[in-house]
Amino acid sequence: MPREGTGPDFIEALARGLEVITAFQPRQPLMSLTDVANATGLARPTARRILLTLTELGYVRQQAGGFMLTPRVLELGTAYTTSMGLWEVARPHMEWLVERTNESCSIAQLDGSDIVYVARVSVPKIVTLSVQVGTKFPALQTSLGKVLLAALPQDEADRVLSEPSRSGLVPVWQPEPNEWKAELREVRARGWALTDEQLARGIRSVAAPLRDGSGRVIASVNINAHAAETSVEVLLNDYLPLLLQVAGEISVDFARLDALPRAVRRTAVGAQP
Repeated sequence: MPREGTGPDFIEALARGLEVITAFQPRQPLMSLTDVANATGLARPTARRILLTLTELGYVRQQAGGFMLTPRVLELGTAYTTSMGLWEVARPHMEWLVERTNESCSIAQLDGSDIVYVARVSVPKIVTLSVQVGTKFPALQTSLGKVLLAALPQDEADRVLSEPSRSGLVPVWQPEPNEWKAELREVRARGWALTDEQLARGIRSVAAPLRDGSGRVIASVNINAHAAETSVEVLLNDYLPLLLQVAGEISVDFARLDALPRAVRRTAVGAQP
């Protein structure tokens, strides 16, 4: 299927290669050539050439039954996170928060109608869902996603949520438009978001926005807890004030880093206490 770009500089071959990489899903890590061709809409010979090219570059490996992504694909996401400087800036603050709450802390950004985790400091607890950097969940049912969606103009939020989720997870909460719009209005007004077993049973969390120097919301940070261990009252009364403090500190540090010339950003990050 021909891929159409937005102008004469669009590189169709690159677009096809990225489509092949993103065709691999968590529940289908091993894909045959036919699977990849069907998932991407590419002709089998085209899909084969792309897979073999990615194999030669080290992003895909071939084994009995088909193809799999290799850990080298993580370099693509790591390059993004590193270029943002977000993880380096956020890490000491997240670790401080985890030490005081004994709960996991994550940062996420929007990816269509999903959130994608870009940083995480976890504690060894048994939870319903496995989360790591790169994990995607439907945005509307997460505290992280609610914060990010609430920062969008209403028409933009409508457009984003009209896109299908690519996470593969069917969330517990399935609200009507008037219900989720009211929820986002409330989040927008109070400046933080709560999710209580709306994504999955046993999972509750609270999140706050992270802003750049202009005040624009660029990400969100949360505390995630198991519903059987941590009550909503503890989450809001004890942990939320700490979370809001950390969100403010990360935002200030990120704004300071973003104001530096790119050539000295990494040195500045390394010099942080």
